[in-house]
Amino acid sequence: MVEPRPPLDYYLLLSQRGDRDPAPAVEGIVVEEFTRHRDLSTAGLDSAGWTPTGADWWSSASFSRGMRTDQELLARVVPSSRGEAENAYRQLGGGQLPEEPVLRTYFRDHQPFATAPPLRLGPAQPPTGFHERRVYRVLFAKDLRDDQVASLRTLWQPTDNGTPRSPGSVAAGRREQGGDQFTWEVRRLGRGLAWCLDLVVLLRTDTSAALDATLYGLTDVLRQHGLIPVTTERFS
Repeated sequence: MVEPRPPLDYYLLLSQRGDRDPAPAVEGIVVEEFTRHRDLSTAGLDSAGWTPTGADWWSSASFSRGMRTDQELLARVVPSSRGEAENAYRQLGGGQLPEEPVLRTYFRDHQPFATAPPLRLGPAQPPTGFHERRVYRVLFAKDLRDDQVASLRTLWQPTDNGTPRSPGSVAAGRREQGGDQFTWEVRRLGRGLAWCLDLVVLLRTDTSAALDATLYGLTDVLRQHGLIPVTTERFS
């Protein structure tokens, strides 16, 4: 059975701040989707964008890279829900935002990611009762405000009891589903260079559906809190 694909990621592209009008307005929409290897690490990135001044949707791998590395462009990109993207598309004169299968046809400039064997982080053998231990790290661009950190702690509070946070971690949580255990932490890397989500997975089952959903769901929570995912790495 083929598992359903996760929803696309949506972003609003804001106008540059001007001296006469300091409040930026929405001037476009960007839609993205990461492609993944079987182990759920990132294989590549597809994207498409639209502005009312253009004739059609456009696809650019260099623009996607700029969204994550160019500070001026990064400041103009805001993660959004599909509903917010639909409203912006309508208000900008685009009409009804196409459904996701149609949006995927606009992906014409795929950006592949370099691949490497998983690094080993932590013990090689899983604890008794589990057949596999995995560690994932999702890297993010942009920054978290204090209120967004507080929101994450509140959101994960029901599952955070008894989950100690290691040095540098600002929020953490734990979940068990079907016997599989998921433990995660959010931390800043380096001297403010980036944020990351570290997810430790202990598997009792043979299915990856819960793992896929958990990894995507946690990534999207951080995306909705203002961060832009860059890549997902597997460490074990």
